[in-house]
Amino acid sequence: MQNIYLKPALLLMLTVSTGTALAQQKATAVINADQGTVKIDKHIYGHFAEHLGRCIYEGIWVGENSTIPNTNGYRNDVVDALKRIKIPNLRWPGGCFADEYHWMDGIGPREKRPKMINTHWGGVVEDNSFGTHEFMNLCELLGTEPYICGNLGSGSVEEMSKWVEYMTFDGESPMAKLRKKTDAKNRGT
Repeated sequence: MQNIYLKPALLLMLTVSTGTALAQQKATAVINADQGTVKIDKHIYGHFAEHLGRCIYEGIWVGENSTIPNTNGYRNDVVDALKRIKIPNLRWPGGCFADEYHWMDGIGPREKRPKMINTHWGGVVEDNSFGTHEFMNLCELLGTEPYICGNLGSGSVEEMSKWVEYMTFDGESPMAKLRKKTDAKNRGT
């Protein structure tokens, strides 16, 4: 059998003619958008709020006494923007911060909440003025579902269980009583 070696010019000519023949073929695509049976879960498009930089403090939460236009401490421009994009849920406390966050530090009168050091984001002092009630109220303002992240770094299963009970249980229980008491104090009643 004889070996055939193609010269570069002949190889280029074969490539160009093959490409031209393929380019002349027509392709057709049919999309039946009305026949889909799979629905994308709206929660894929959720958002998160993390204690990183100015996302929470100065970004969402400025406090009632701020010169930045706000309603009950929430920046009006940010609330309006988030309402316009209709986020399905808001996740908090987001990211690495959740691994240091202890929810009981973020309830009760703001001036009495303990401060902590946010070691993940520059060692800034976290004053816990944005806590559970502030987050839940924000979700209500936005008309979105809250998505709570548990502390898997320095927290415990018991701590998370109590937080869920605090936020969701309507009956008689220690955490439900604490929520009602805390909520009344936050409103000054």
